[in-house]
Amino acid sequence: MGEEKAKSSSSGARVWLTVKPFVNGGASGMLATCVIQPVDMVKVRIQLGQGSAAQVTKNMLRDEGLGAFYKGLSAGLLRQATYTTARLGSFRILTNKVVAANDGKPLPLYQKALCGLSAGAIGACVGNPADLALIRMQADATLPPAQRRNYKNALHALYRIFADEGVFALWKGAGPTVVRAMGLNMGMLASYEQSVEFFKDNLGFGEASTVLGASAVSGFFASACSLPFDYVKTQIQKMRPDADGKYPYTGSWDCVMKTLKSGGPFKFYSGFPVYCVRIAPHAMLTLIFLNQIQKLEESVGL
Repeated sequence: MGEEKAKSSSSGARVWLTVKPFVNGGASGMLATCVIQPVDMVKVRIQLGQGSAAQVTKNMLRDEGLGAFYKGLSAGLLRQATYTTARLGSFRILTNKVVAANDGKPLPLYQKALCGLSAGAIGACVGNPADLALIRMQADATLPPAQRRNYKNALHALYRIFADEGVFALWKGAGPTVVRAMGLNMGMLASYEQSVEFFKDNLGFGEASTVLGASAVSGFFASACSLPFDYVKTQIQKMRPDADGKYPYTGSWDCVMKTLKSGGPFKFYSGFPVYCVRIAPHAMLTLIFLNQIQKLEESVGL
C-alpha cells in the first residue's frame, strides 16, 4: 500500500513538473491581459485608421462608453489561455532540453533566440483561433451597422466563424500570425533570459531590479521585432469581401506589397508608440507575474 502511494505521488509530481511551465505561462499572460486590454483596444483602432491615441480614446468614451475598452476581453483571455500557455511552456521545455544537451552550461544568445522562435510558432498555431476572434470583436464597432458580426463573446465568435466560414477559417491569417509570434517571442524571451544573466552576473543587481530591468528590455525588443508582422496580421484578419466577393488582399505578401506602395515602409509602424506602450508593459507584466507565481510555488513547495 505504501509503495503504491509513493508511486502515485511520484507519478503526480512528474506530471506536475511537465505541465507547470504551461500553467504558469497561461496564468501570467491572463493576469497581464486584464491590465493591458484597454490599451490593446486603442492600438487596434489606430491600426484601423481611426486617428491618434487621444482621438480614439476620446471617441470611444463619447460614443461607446467605458465598457468599450474591455470589448473582446473574453477572447483576449482565451488567447492567453492558448497562445501564452503554449509559447511560455514550450520555451521553458525547449531551453531545459538544450541546457541538458549543453551539459548544464548557460545557453548562448543564438540558442535562446532559436528556442524563442520555435516557442512562438508553436504558440501561434495553438492560439490563432482565439486571436482571430479577438481581432474581429475589437474591430466590429468600426464597421457599418449592416456589416457588424455582433459576436456575444469569444466562444460565440469561434462558433460563428466555424459555422459560417468553415473550420479552416479559424486559422485565417495563421501565416502572418506565426511569423509575428516568432519575431515577438525571439525578441521577448531571448532578450529577457540574456538580460537576466547580464544584470545578475555583470551588474550585480538584486532579484527585484533584475526582473524589472530585464522585463523592460524584453518589452522593447518584443515591440520592435513584431509590429510590422502585427500590422499585416491585423489587416488580413479584419478584411471583408466587397460587393463582388473579392477581398482587398490575396494574402500576406499582397498586403505587404500594397502597403509599401501606398504608404511606404513606415506604414508598417503605424501606431508604434501605442503598440510599444501596449506590448512592452504586457511583456513586462507577463514576465513579472511569471516570476511571482514561481516564487509563490516555491514558498508552498510546489
